Amino acid sequence: MTEAAPSTPPPNLPGIHELLAVVTRLRNPGGCPWDRAQTMASMAPHLVEEAFEAADALRRGVAEEAQEELGDVLVNVAMISQMAREQGTFDVDAVAAAAARKLVRRHPHVFGDKKVDGAEQAYRSWEAKKREERRESPSVLAGVPVALPALLRAFRLGEKAARAGFDWPDREGPRAKVAEELAELDAAITSGDTTATAAELGDLLFSLCNLARHLAVNPEVALANATGRFQRRFSAVEQEFEFRLQGRSLAEMDAAWDRAKQAERGEAH
Repeated sequence: MTEAAPSTPPPNLPGIHELLAVVTRLRNPGGCPWDRAQTMASMAPHLVEEAFEAADALRRGVAEEAQEELGDVLVNVAMISQMAREQGTFDVDAVAAAAARKLVRRHPHVFGDKKVDGAEQAYRSWEAKKREERRESPSVLAGVPVALPALLRAFRLGEKAARAGFDWPDREGPRAKVAEELAELDAAITSGDTTATAAELGDLLFSLCNLARHLAVNPEVALANATGRFQRRFSAVEQEFEFRLQGRSLAEMDAAWDRAKQAERGEAH
């Protein structure tokens, strides 16, 4: 028997209605020429870009930015749904209703009588129901989108394989594998074989994803944070030299980098 939700959303949602009205106006005759020229296919890259920007704001924990970026994602969803409505295929309400029904189906331990013991069993139940609904391949690796960023896709594939028992018992295994792959990369570099070098570098990156999983670290997030640190510190180097890096020695820039690094670490304490 389906249980009633413990709480309900706001009854009117005026902001949602306002957004849909604006999007409809933009797409109607006399609206924005750029918006009217778009198609669902042309909007797909914008949706992906906005999703990444929202994820970045959420990762940094800046509520105001997260609200704005999630709004941009919602704009894309509303715009694409409006295009589908114009074609007579679906609309934003159908999208929301289908999503709600899917959540209910895939949470029988909440909306039905099924029992689960913890988050891991809940996840396994979700994955099983997902494969059943989509009639996916029986492979445990099914359902990981090819379009995911490569680092995140490697991480997700490793997770799925691990849940099937194909995994090291502890972090020592993936750590040793990283060392093994690094040695193989060194050998490929020494050989001068560029094809082998690229393959071994890929194997090393995949092994690092497995190690990250055992360390309970999302490699996509870790790399994004490292990239952010690099950008901040390099910007500090540029500012120290008044954006005149030409003619500066590597030793000078490296020393400035270390100063930026120490300053950043000092601010963190």
